[in-house]
Amino acid sequence: MKRTRRHFLRGAGVALALPWMESLPLLGAETPSNKPPRRFACIYFSNGVEPEHWWAKGTGASMEIGPALEPMRPYREDIQFLRGLYHQKALESTSPHLGRSPNVLSGATVSLDPSVIRVGTSFDQVLARRIGGQTVVPSLALGIEPNELRLEDGLSMIYGSCISWATDSKPATKEIYPSRTFDLLVGDGKGRQLDRSILDAVLNETHSLQPHISRNDRLKLDEYLESVRSIETRIDRASKEERLEGWRPTLAKPNMERPGEKLPQDIPDHMKLMLDLIVLAFQMDKTRIVTLMLNNDLSQMNFKFLEGVQGALHLDLTHNGKAPEAEAMYLKTNQFHIAQFGYLIQRLKNIDEGGQSLLDSAMLMCCSSLFDGDAHSAEQLPILLAGRGGGTLKPGRIIDYFDQGDDNRRACSLYLSLMDRMGVELESFGDTSQRLVDL
Repeated sequence: MKRTRRHFLRGAGVALALPWMESLPLLGAETPSNKPPRRFACIYFSNGVEPEHWWAKGTGASMEIGPALEPMRPYREDIQFLRGLYHQKALESTSPHLGRSPNVLSGATVSLDPSVIRVGTSFDQVLARRIGGQTVVPSLALGIEPNELRLEDGLSMIYGSCISWATDSKPATKEIYPSRTFDLLVGDGKGRQLDRSILDAVLNETHSLQPHISRNDRLKLDEYLESVRSIETRIDRASKEERLEGWRPTLAKPNMERPGEKLPQDIPDHMKLMLDLIVLAFQMDKTRIVTLMLNNDLSQMNFKFLEGVQGALHLDLTHNGKAPEAEAMYLKTNQFHIAQFGYLIQRLKNIDEGGQSLLDSAMLMCCSSLFDGDAHSAEQLPILLAGRGGGTLKPGRIIDYFDQGDDNRRACSLYLSLMDRMGVELESFGDTSQRLVDL
């Protein structure tokens, strides 16, 4: 990686690159590219699947899929069906739900001590730490249901409300309001309107920096700051005339109206809004890392809006003792969740980024923290991948890892592989140091 003495002034959610300065230490820097950046999104649904309905055979357009995956029929050439991946710590946990949902993106041990909240940092937040500074919003953690503060079997339901964890003990702030998410994306990254110059936003940090640099560097900094306002004007003009060099987002301003202030009461509309906001974030390049929880673990969401589902709570439908009528309704909820993933795939496929779709540069993962929801099975996770990851993924396939041996089918191997493709290479993550083969 190229190295340079480039630093950034930061303030009010913006970052201003400084010129090379001899009195500041060496830092890493990325090389600009004409190619679209890679994006990652995880769409999570709770309480697992009915194994009888979750399967796939064959390849490409001729791929056969189980009933739960029926919404994926138009996208069989865009997905990879991954079978057999699991988390060892989740499998070992004595808590069938709260020991297996908060660590779905980390593979870490979940503390079952009621007085201690502890989960490993999720890999989306590892990405946010390393590359989140390249965008206005380092990452988005989105949801439909609010964080729950009640206890379940003596454990905090914050475990069941969050899959994105900024630290071992702190979940990333989950946003469920479409209006506030919109404001994050079109404002300064903190929900405020961009009504001041970048210079004004970083002025205080400039003053704190000046005593620590040499006299020559202070003169250089003053000259640099004086020139930024004219540079800002030129960049704005060039952007309007579409003359900026290198890759540029295909959308400069939002192409959707700001959602209303209130929380949507219609669940399908709410989910669609949040998925549209993910598309907006990627298309405007406001963030490249997103998680969306379609529902919490042990969800109280009522699916009576689905035809044939008679007002039962999601938790009751998924814990049904294999009763035929309940199983049929469980299938409808699985199909509904997978249809949301299909909607995101289609939206991204429809966006051209100069000869390729936004889906081509994306890596989308759809998953749950359980396999058989009724049996609380954690021997494997239901996982779908979509997109091409900038040409690094090969969709239209089924990859069965069951024959690889337990040490070669860790879900964290998948996460290491995805992080590699996002430009973040770690020696190990969670319970493994191995990458996923054949991906």
